[in-house]
Amino acid sequence: MITLLVYAAIVLLIVTVAQLVRVFELASDLKGGRSNEVTYRDHRNQGRMMFAFLIAFMSFFVWQIVEYKGYILPEAASVHGKEIDWLMWFNMGLITIVFVIVNILLFYFAYKYYSRPDSKAVFLAHNNRLEMVWTVVPAVVLAVIIVLGLRLWNTITSDASDKAIVIELYAKQFDWTARYSGKDNKLGHSNYKLIDGANAVGMDSLDPSGADDFVVHNELHIPVGKEVEFKIRSRDVIHSAFMPHFRIQMNAVPGMTTSMSMTPTITTEEMRKNKDVVRQVKEVNEIRASKGEDPYEFNFLLMCNKICGASHSNMQMTVVVDTQEQYDAWVAKQKPFFAKK
Repeated sequence: MITLLVYAAIVLLIVTVAQLVRVFELASDLKGGRSNEVTYRDHRNQGRMMFAFLIAFMSFFVWQIVEYKGYILPEAASVHGKEIDWLMWFNMGLITIVFVIVNILLFYFAYKYYSRPDSKAVFLAHNNRLEMVWTVVPAVVLAVIIVLGLRLWNTITSDASDKAIVIELYAKQFDWTARYSGKDNKLGHSNYKLIDGANAVGMDSLDPSGADDFVVHNELHIPVGKEVEFKIRSRDVIHSAFMPHFRIQMNAVPGMTTSMSMTPTITTEEMRKNKDVVRQVKEVNEIRASKGEDPYEFNFLLMCNKICGASHSNMQMTVVVDTQEQYDAWVAKQKPFFAKK
């Protein structure tokens, strides 16, 4: 009943406003004016409103930057991630400069040059200098952005070194499985026909390269300061291996193997002490406590960045960046897959 009354009130408000507008139009006609005629006063008021909107708009823009600057991702935790962040902020700087200049000119000119009875607009058919300026300047800026982007892209997608740790990330609806290449740093052969309940990635027991491979399901451990090469496969649909804190992402495509590599620079424990992370975790836990939920602890995550089905949002795996000593100790506790079977 309350909802019906609210809708009725909204309808009555719209009708009232429409009738008031009609009354003002009739009153203007009775005074000898034309209700649809735009007057000098209208132009002047519109110009002033444009200037007022410019001030309010720019104030809101600055407020957003100040208010939400602490809610972006913390510093990149990989070597190439720092370069990606630099390039992103370089682009954001250019965009912000253009955004501010264009909007200030747009609304200021609307205020300064509103129509006056004795004013007449200048008709400018063509100007070679202006044409050159607004063609050459954007072209140069875009060329710089493209060159910097291609240079970084070639660095990120270049082949990993021979010393990189090789790890396979195997995606399926809706989880990740990681297979480590063992002491020989070579992944054994796999085949989808060999997949069964235990052998989730289809490892071939006849391939000697896979004799020391071990499989993990819950946590992906990697050592800080050591290059890691990920070999990525999918069992069913297209997934996407996304590790936002390391600024890496690569599609997992059925029927083929894709790859990406990176070198982590910050351990999990170090990132948990980052002042931005500490503040964000504190705010999250305050919200969780108000709901009676358990506290949250920061972890690096491997997520799927493709909408791969109903439980897409749950397709996550914890990534732990250890010191070399911690990583070696963890690896020593793992047993080769076929040795366990």
